[in-house]
Amino acid sequence: MPYKKLRIETVNRVGYILLDAGSRFNKLSITTIKELKRAFLQLEQDDMVNVIVLSGYPGESFAVGADIGQMVHFSPPDALHFAELGQSLFELIESCSKPVIGALNGITMGGGCDLAMSCDIRIARETLQIAHPGARIGIITGFCGTRKLPHIVGKNFAREIFMTSDPYNAAEALHMGLVDRVYATKDFWPKIMSFAERIAENPLPSLSAAKRLINAAEDTDLRTGCLLERETATHINSLHY
Repeated sequence: MPYKKLRIETVNRVGYILLDAGSRFNKLSITTIKELKRAFLQLEQDDMVNVIVLSGYPGESFAVGADIGQMVHFSPPDALHFAELGQSLFELIESCSKPVIGALNGITMGGGCDLAMSCDIRIARETLQIAHPGARIGIITGFCGTRKLPHIVGKNFAREIFMTSDPYNAAEALHMGLVDRVYATKDFWPKIMSFAERIAENPLPSLSAAKRLINAAEDTDLRTGCLLERETATHINSLHY
């Protein structure tokens, strides 16, 4: 089945999921979220892909929040279903066995910020504008942003981001730890491709193990984490040698 809101490309063991809504803003509509889930499952199962890049390149936006035109017609059960749908997408990305790079090419707002936070590594173009503007219009995210943002930037920055609704540029996002790298516009996509291909050269079992163990570090104590690492290393290293 063809995609309506996405483009999928595969180059040098990197799978690219490119949001392409056909307008200035890539809204996270129900259709877009469902297609993203299908795309990630497709690339998860593709043996020729070691790394996944998610972006809105070459457009102006990475992703903005939910489609307000849809939301105004939601009943409470509809709103609950939509939150569950979004959360299931982000859980899928986080549990994906392959590293996921969020290439934040521009406007990243609301649910788009939540989508970015589900990625393992976030790289921004210098034109980035990132925000959680829900408070300004009297809503709050249902996509786990209030849970994940404090883990990434700390509670103080998270409070500021949610309570002011202010947009932040790439340099500010880098300072807060919300993104990991910033590239100039002219270098952005070549740098993204080079970075992703460098990771994709590594064997997938070791990449998957590192992702799984690092993610588990948030929810396990030191001793348990060390035991998990020891058992994983024994298995992975025996396969390699």
